[in-house]
Amino acid sequence: MIEVADRLNTVEEYYFSKKLREVGLLIASGKPVINLGIGSPDMQPPQKVVDALIDGMLDAKAHQYQSYQGLPALREGMAKFYKQYFNVSLSPTSEILPLMGSKEGIMHISMAYLNEGDGVLIPNPGYPTYQSVSNLVGAKTVLYELDEANNWLPDLKAIEKQDLSNVKLMWINYPHMPTGAGATEQLFKDLIAFAKKHNILIVNDNPYSFVLNDSPKSIMSIRGAKDVCLELNSLSKTFNMAGWRVGMVVGDPNYINNILKVKSNMDSGMFYGIQKGAIEALKCSSMWFSTLNNVYKQRRDLVWKLAKALNCTYDEEATGLFVWAKLPSHVKSEEFIDMVLKNNHIFITPGTIFGSKGEGYIRFSLCATAEELEEAIARVK
Repeated sequence: MIEVADRLNTVEEYYFSKKLREVGLLIASGKPVINLGIGSPDMQPPQKVVDALIDGMLDAKAHQYQSYQGLPALREGMAKFYKQYFNVSLSPTSEILPLMGSKEGIMHISMAYLNEGDGVLIPNPGYPTYQSVSNLVGAKTVLYELDEANNWLPDLKAIEKQDLSNVKLMWINYPHMPTGAGATEQLFKDLIAFAKKHNILIVNDNPYSFVLNDSPKSIMSIRGAKDVCLELNSLSKTFNMAGWRVGMVVGDPNYINNILKVKSNMDSGMFYGIQKGAIEALKCSSMWFSTLNNVYKQRRDLVWKLAKALNCTYDEEATGLFVWAKLPSHVKSEEFIDMVLKNNHIFITPGTIFGSKGEGYIRFSLCATAEELEEAIARVK
C-alpha cells in the first residue's frame, strides 16, 4: 500500500459522514430513526428558481465550461442582494467571487493566505471545518473559547493574552453555528480594530442570517471592514438550495483576486443552469423569508418541547437553523445522544463535535417536518 500524505494524519473523516453510516444501518435494519442531526433544508426552493434551472439547461451555452468568476448577472444579483439586505455596496466586477458553496471558500481562503506554521484563530465551539482545513494546510490552530456567560461572543481581551505574533487569520461565524448567538454592531467594530492592531485577516462565515432572524447583519457594513475582512455567504439555507452548492466570498479586490488564483486552479466554473437558478433566488422578495420562517417557527416550538422532555434548557433568543440545548449537570453529550438514538431512535448532534466547549450541550436541527417532531416528542414522553 502506498502511504498517505502526512497531512491526512491531521484530520479524521467528518463526524456526520461516519455517524450517518451508523444511522443508515439502523434504518436498514427496520429502526425508524428520526434524523435531527443534520442541517440540510428539507423544503423546496422557490418554484421560479427551479424553472430557471430547467430553462438554463436548455441554453446553447449551458454545457460548456463557465467563467471562474461566474456569470456577470450572478455577481450583479449578489451585489444587489447585499445592498438590499445588508446595506453593503459591493462592486460586482471586483469584490464578489461566486463559490460552489461557502465550504469551498474555507479551503480556498486558507490556501491563499496560510503558510505552514501560520497561526489561525478558531472558535470553540465552532464549525469543525475551520480546524480541519487549517490542519490540512499545515497551519497552527489557536483556539479562542466562547462561553454561554458571554452569549457565545469572543472575549478579545482574553484572546490578546495569547501569543498572536504568528496569527494571520481569524474565523468568526455570526449568527453563530451551533449556538445561534448573534453578533452586535459593536462586536464587529471591535473585531475590525483588533484585526488592524494585530494585522490579522478576519473571515465572517455568514450563511444563517435569514433563518429566524429579523435583523440580518454583515461585518462588511462596518467602516474599515474591507481593509481587514472577508465574508462568506451561501444560498444553501437562505433559499433551500444546499445541494446546489452556491455561495460567495465578498471583500476587497486584492483579497478576491488572491482567492481566485486558488479557485481557478481547482475547478472549471459553476454549471450554467445552477447560476441561472441562483440569479432568480437572489431576486426573491422579503415575503419568501417570512413564509420560510413561519414554518421554522412552528418547528422550533416543537423542538423546544422535545428539549424540555429531555430535561434540557435553551435560549429562546437564539436564531438560525438549530436549537442549541444544555444538558442536565454532569451528563456527557456523546453518551446522551447515543442513549437517545438507541432507546428512542432519534439522532441528535452532540455538542462535542464543535469543540471541547460543546461538552454538556446538544444540537437539534429544524430540518424535519412537524409530524416527525411530534413523533419524536411522543417517543420521549
